[in-house]
Amino acid sequence: MLCKEIMTIIEAAYPKSAALDFDNVGLLAGRSEKDINCVYLALDATDQVVEQAKEAGADMLITHHPLIFSPLKRVTDGDFIGKRIVSLIQSDISYYAMHTNYDVLGMADLSGRVLELEDAQVLDITSETNGVPEGIGRVGTLKNTMRLEECCAFVKNKLELGSVKVFGDLDKKVVRLAVSPGSGKTAVVPAIQAGADVLVTGDIGHHEGLDAVEQGLAVIDAGHYGTEYIFIEDMKQFLQTKLPCLKVVTAPIIHPFQVL
Repeated sequence: MLCKEIMTIIEAAYPKSAALDFDNVGLLAGRSEKDINCVYLALDATDQVVEQAKEAGADMLITHHPLIFSPLKRVTDGDFIGKRIVSLIQSDISYYAMHTNYDVLGMADLSGRVLELEDAQVLDITSETNGVPEGIGRVGTLKNTMRLEECCAFVKNKLELGSVKVFGDLDKKVVRLAVSPGSGKTAVVPAIQAGADVLVTGDIGHHEGLDAVEQGLAVIDAGHYGTEYIFIEDMKQFLQTKLPCLKVVTAPIIHPFQVL
């Protein structure tokens, strides 16, 4: 199957038009006419991932985060991003990224289901399709009221994490939960407006955490990778269902940092 045919199937479910304006999604390197037999899935196109894709005999690499985000003036092996692009092209691996289009049309609903939210609604609306709101994250009700400390344990269990960072009183009662996978600094205000007791997200800094608590919102920082690596298995299932002829290989789940 040609790369462009796979792209057509992916974009029927996750059109590039759903991506936010700042984003860079779609085929970012390589040939659309490339014959694809094996796809490698990962969250980021790191050096290690590129090498793993080559070792797996992949013809196509699909990641959530785009390797090419800011404009490039040159593509050479003298730059750490350019080096990966050169390696992909030399190996004739077509490279495709699906970022905020997947966030809106896949990750948001998936994260709500993983955290078992009831009556889940879009947290941060970015667009509407036939009157139906779409956007980043979800907000809904937990099946049971929990203390914030219990909610941390619940999130760790559901996302299979070793640790989380929490802002707020551990005895605070929480029942309404908002989740915004990835970098969630901009999710604080929508979560407060939605009446959430707690926000589960990543990349929360000192000031964002303190400010959220001052406004009545607890925050569980489960990490950028920790809230988004669910993309890998979800896309594997999507490709295996839509394109059973393809071999799909997934990157191992390795969190990018350790807490010691």
